[in-house]
Amino acid sequence: MREARAEDARTEARRLIRDLLGEDRPSAGVLLREAQAVLGTDRVTRCTELIRGAPLTRRSAELASLAGLLVGTRELGTEWWERPRAGGVPAPDDVLRSAGAVGSWTDLTALEMLAARIADDAADRTWGPPVAVTDLNSWQAEDRITLPPDAVPGQRVVVSFDAGGRLDAVVVRRPDDDLGSNLDFSSLRYSRPAEAQWSWGVAGGLGPHHLAGEDPDPYQVPVDGTAARVLRDWALRHGATAEQTGREWRVKGDVVAAIERVDWMWRSGEWFAWWRGVAALVDGDPAQLSARLEEITAAS
Repeated sequence: MREARAEDARTEARRLIRDLLGEDRPSAGVLLREAQAVLGTDRVTRCTELIRGAPLTRRSAELASLAGLLVGTRELGTEWWERPRAGGVPAPDDVLRSAGAVGSWTDLTALEMLAARIADDAADRTWGPPVAVTDLNSWQAEDRITLPPDAVPGQRVVVSFDAGGRLDAVVVRRPDDDLGSNLDFSSLRYSRPAEAQWSWGVAGGLGPHHLAGEDPDPYQVPVDGTAARVLRDWALRHGATAEQTGREWRVKGDVVAAIERVDWMWRSGEWFAWWRGVAALVDGDPAQLSARLEEITAAS
């Protein structure tokens, strides 16, 4: 069942990638080439620097953000990169150059932040600015938003719930004659840049994603052999197959490929500690690796 859900997600992601980018199988090389034709050489050169500087376990997410920026720039034009936002928010070109956090988005990388911004801007152009923001942590539909003063019964208003994510709320008159609203969950949709970001990340997977001209190859860096054996053996004892884990993990590329094949996110909660351990192994975080190995060993 878990494997079926994971494959369903990948199939849908590949379909979206074909529709949005014309790729059958996402690759870093094709994405960067397409992005250069749309964003321009200077911007893609800077994006590549940021992608190369990210931890290997985050490289796929950075490439996915670039996919969102590619599709968003096709929709909004390259002038989007030059326009600051109200309230002193710098233009995307300035954010790309500085790679600094802007506003409340301190937990995102520069590329993730820009991808979220272009996804929202594309959504606003397609469906109009949202009148309210909500979250989907609850499936309660009634009266989740504050209505605008000019709302009337039967009206549908646009609500934001995520970067590039929108749904409608239907204005209704309650029995006490007050106005209320019901979220229409069937109207949930994402802008094309948001779809591109999600689908590239899922269809492309964790990697390895090689970048042209990388010397030395970061995926060929050796890993701690003892830690690698502990983590690989743990995966085998907890349901992963030998085909999924692969042979002995000698270099970072071996581990990244195994993480992708294992589909740990579709497994039980105990796999989260394993993920943090293998991520620390790949990204070279000895303190995190030691803590996760201790956690895994204690729970075994």
